[in-house]
Amino acid sequence: MSANTATLPRTTREIQLASRPHGRPVPENFRLAESDLPELQDGQVLVRNQFISVDPYMRGRMNDVKSYSAPFALDAALDGGAVGEVIATRSDERKVGDVVVHSLGWREYAVLDAAATSLARTDLAQASAFLGALGMTGLTAYAGLLKVAEFKPGEVVFVSGAAGAVGSLVGQIAKAMGASRVIGSAGSPEKVARLLELGFDAAFNYNDGPVAAQLAAAAGERGIDVYFDNVGGEHLEAALSALTVGGRVAMCGAIAQYNSTEPTPAPRNLMLAIGKQLTLKGFLVGGYWQHMAEFVGTVSAWVADGTVRYDETVVDGLENAPQAFMDLLDGANTGKMLVRL
Repeated sequence: MSANTATLPRTTREIQLASRPHGRPVPENFRLAESDLPELQDGQVLVRNQFISVDPYMRGRMNDVKSYSAPFALDAALDGGAVGEVIATRSDERKVGDVVVHSLGWREYAVLDAAATSLARTDLAQASAFLGALGMTGLTAYAGLLKVAEFKPGEVVFVSGAAGAVGSLVGQIAKAMGASRVIGSAGSPEKVARLLELGFDAAFNYNDGPVAAQLAAAAGERGIDVYFDNVGGEHLEAALSALTVGGRVAMCGAIAQYNSTEPTPAPRNLMLAIGKQLTLKGFLVGGYWQHMAEFVGTVSAWVADGTVRYDETVVDGLENAPQAFMDLLDGANTGKMLVRL
């Protein structure tokens, strides 16, 4: 084993799921605990986490329901994206000092198979970017726009939740690839201003009035060709009205509905999809990992030259991760919400 074993941690602090939320999560649903670290086995590494990701999809995993991802277990550590430094290794694939991305977040230290980690290219960008703009978040934006919605240069794109980690990248990638117009919605005047700084052609605050009216004003008679949906609900209904014949919807998320305790109604105008010959396609980023190298190669160059910029909202301290997650669901973040350990 590489590293001085006498100085290696034997335990880790972690955030456990104490109870399942009903509606909006509350602090009592979480617990800060300490657990023993397992002995390193052949092929494994010990990672000191530097940043952990909190993401909207985690809300669904807190429910005990069958879904595309197994629910979080009660009285056990949550998991999710993390980036950190290898401090001990029993693998030829990873050396001490490597910065790696993995899925055992919500804790300070993680023992896992080296094969379950990927190297963060810190020669291209800072480590935290590999949880956001150059990681799963960025791939979600890239694949959703190009592979799911099949965006083509010259088209008009509408992005909801556009000041969030995924949405802000969707708009910038669309502009970089030749969109004729990019429209974004966000939940505050400050976020709207930020979208315009990032190169969106138009942006509106969905709290200022009906989304349909604001989108129609922003899109004009031309309408929209692509809708990247992070919100669902009223936004999806508005987009169906604004989409042109042959329009496409990439259904990425529905944050407006994640804390709902009652069934949420479908868009009342869904029949428009027939006459307009629309395509509505839901997707999970896990089905698009084969595009990761293409994505990193393309977008890292844009990050390097300033074509694509990314925001991070950073909260310090593992103990504050539950609050960061709750704030995320309330829209308190601009860009990627991260917890720095």
